Amino acid sequence: MSVPKVVIVGRPNVGKSSIFNWLAGKLISVVDSTAGVTRDRITQLIQYQDRYFELIDTGGIGIVDSDDLSDDVEHQIEIAIEEATVILFVTDVQTGVTPLDQEVADMLRKVDRPKLLVVNKCESQRSDLEIPNYFGLADAEVLQTSVKANRNRKELLRKLVELLPPADEAELYEGEELAAEPEMKLAIVGRRNVGKSTFINSLVETDRMIVSEIAGTTRDSVDVRFELDGKPFIAIDTPGVRKKKSLANDVEFYGLVRAQKSIRRADVVLMLFDATKTISKVDKQLIEEIEHHYKPCIFVVNKWDLGLKEGMTSERWAEYLMKTFASMRHVPIAFITASEGRNIRQLLNLAQSIFKQSRMRVSTGLLNRVVEEAVERNPPPISRNKRPKIYYATQVGTEPPTIVVKCNQPILFAPNWKRYFTGYLREELPFNEVPMKFYFRPRHNDDEE
Repeated sequence: MSVPKVVIVGRPNVGKSSIFNWLAGKLISVVDSTAGVTRDRITQLIQYQDRYFELIDTGGIGIVDSDDLSDDVEHQIEIAIEEATVILFVTDVQTGVTPLDQEVADMLRKVDRPKLLVVNKCESQRSDLEIPNYFGLADAEVLQTSVKANRNRKELLRKLVELLPPADEAELYEGEELAAEPEMKLAIVGRRNVGKSTFINSLVETDRMIVSEIAGTTRDSVDVRFELDGKPFIAIDTPGVRKKKSLANDVEFYGLVRAQKSIRRADVVLMLFDATKTISKVDKQLIEEIEHHYKPCIFVVNKWDLGLKEGMTSERWAEYLMKTFASMRHVPIAFITASEGRNIRQLLNLAQSIFKQSRMRVSTGLLNRVVEEAVERNPPPISRNKRPKIYYATQVGTEPPTIVVKCNQPILFAPNWKRYFTGYLREELPFNEVPMKFYFRPRHNDDEE
């Protein structure tokens, strides 16, 4: 189970960023009376008692952005809500229930997620008299808070943890794999006319999709279910992607948005390249999206029969990919000819393998033995006249494998040493070909808090 996500939403200036910083215990989000300061999603790992969750701050819903970025802000909010495990809906007692609060509430009623309604800025008991006005605003319990008066912080954390799904069985029985392997979702992405629909047809051995030499035939994401050796799969076919400045109309724009959404939905992403063409800016944009969401991925070089005719070798293509995407060196590479169905079964077997890797959980004992080996082989260099120290590590989630490293001061660990550390753990643990997420966190006496 991936680390649960608690997403903070609400209209502008209700104190979302203040609550984010308050729960995180440090200043991360910019807090300002000017509406629209927060645009991107901001994330922080929170530990309370024996549970971890990612807290996500978002921009104000309904903001009119001064730089004409309102659509981008709304898009980031939509992504956060789509990925949310729990939604924290924040309102402001000092202004009362506004029409925009009602709009946010109407939008959230359509989202099937556990919710908690927070009435913020309740600095005095007098403000508590206004709480009944918020009953019924959302299908959620209501809690009054005040960041300024430090009111109900622990109660808020406790209620959020109560709304999280129960810890999966792998957390109760360390080192055991998840018993039931779910239906794997494969997103097939790539620039236009790279052969995605032809590849889908080879998978299902039928003309399920429209296959055409006209670039951009598929304009919507389409789920195709099929079975291989008795195991179910979902293949997500996506529109071909063009450069943003080349988007000719709304249909193509939403094609780009759907391709990005397909990546977020997927368990494994098959990133298709054309063996006869060089890597493009569009390819790099898609890889950035895959990397940003920590998705297991396979680089698939299609039309390999044509590549061989042009004198290309698999070694040269592999070197080309690794040089272009240096941060994705863990990604396996496959060479296929979709039109002939060549190497399709081997590719699916590989996809199953990395899907299994992404869902594995290792015991705390094994993890810490490997951490000790990594530090002994290459100790982190002294920084700011202090020696960086790692006390212990624990895996807190899967899909992607997520590891919290407790240390003296995270700022002391240099980026190049962290890259070494990540690479070493990937090689020594069963996560060779999947992305891993690391959080370096200071150890406190009140670690549970």
